[in-house]
Amino acid sequence: MIIGLTGKNASGKGTVAEILRQRSFYYYSLSDVIREKVQEVGLFPSRENLFKMGNQLRLQYGPGILAETILGRLELNKNYVVDSFRSPYEVEVFRKAPNFTLISVEATEGIRFSRLKARSREGDPTTLEGFLEAEHRESENNDESQQQLLKTQRMADRTLVNDDSLEALGGKVNALLQEISNYFTRPSWDEYFMSIAGIVASRSNCVKRKVAAVIVKDQRIIATGYNGTPRGARNCNEGGCPRCNAFAEAGTRLEECLCCHGEENAITQAAYWGISVKGASVYCTLAPCLICTKMIINAGISEVIFNVEYHLNETAFHLFHETGVNVRQYKMGSVTK
Repeated sequence: MIIGLTGKNASGKGTVAEILRQRSFYYYSLSDVIREKVQEVGLFPSRENLFKMGNQLRLQYGPGILAETILGRLELNKNYVVDSFRSPYEVEVFRKAPNFTLISVEATEGIRFSRLKARSREGDPTTLEGFLEAEHRESENNDESQQQLLKTQRMADRTLVNDDSLEALGGKVNALLQEISNYFTRPSWDEYFMSIAGIVASRSNCVKRKVAAVIVKDQRIIATGYNGTPRGARNCNEGGCPRCNAFAEAGTRLEECLCCHGEENAITQAAYWGISVKGASVYCTLAPCLICTKMIINAGISEVIFNVEYHLNETAFHLFHETGVNVRQYKMGSVTK
C-alpha cells in the first residue's frame, strides 16, 4: 500500500512517517526532489528556499512534477509512506497508483507553533504572527504552480488528529493501518493469470506478434507457452521463419509459417513433462486459431479465456460451442462473456 501524508507545518507528518517506517514502510518525501535541486544549485535548504524552488519546479515542469518523480522511484510489492503532499495535482498523480490512501495530519495552531519552537530549525518563524503568515501563504493560492495545502487536505481519505502523546499517536496509526488494510485490493484470478500470460508473451521470438497461453488447473499454473519456432530451430527473430520475416499479409501464406502458437506450445510442454491438462483452463493473450482450437478440444481442456479476438475465429468458436468448451473473453480491466 502507499500512504500519502499532507498537513500544515509542525502537524506531525514526520512523526507519523517515522512510526510507519518502524512498521517496515519505505519512506519518501515529495520535498526530496526540491532538496536535491536546491543542493544542485548550491543554495542553503532553508524553508524559504525550498518553498521558492518547489514553486519554480511546478511552474517549469507542471504542477504534478514532484509526485511524478517520486512515483517513478517506487517499486512493486512494497509498502510506502510518502510525505509532503501540498498540491491537488500531486494527489491526482498518486491516485493512478493502486492502494493509495491520503492522510491529513492535523493539530491546532497553538500546538503546532509550540512544536515549531521546540524543534528550533533555522529559518522557521519565531513569532506566532510570522508562523501564521507563512502558513497562509502556503495554504491558499489560485496559482497551480504554488502550494495549495487547504485544497490538498480536502482531498484526504482519512484524518489523523495529532494533539496528544507520542504513544497515543502510535495507537491511532495502528488503528488506521488496520482500517486501511481491510480495503486492500488483490487482482482477480482472471487478471492474475492473464497478466502472467502477458509476461510469458514477452519471451516470444516471433517478429510479427507476441502471443502466449497459460494452462491452469485448480488455480495452479501447470504449463505455459509462447509462439516461436520449434525447439532447436533458428529463432524467428534470427530469420528462422521466412513467412514472418517477410511480414506476409494477415491470413496469407499460413502454410509456410514455421512458428508454433502459444497454445500449441503450452499443450506440448505439458505432454513433454507428462502433465495432464484434462479439465484445465487456458488463458490466451489472443483467441485460439482453428488448429489450436482442435488441439485444445482433444487435449481435454474445458475452458478458454482470451484477451484479444482473432479475426479468423468464427469457425473456431463454433467448434468450441459444439464440443462444450466454455469460451469467454477477459480484457485487462474488464470482463466480457
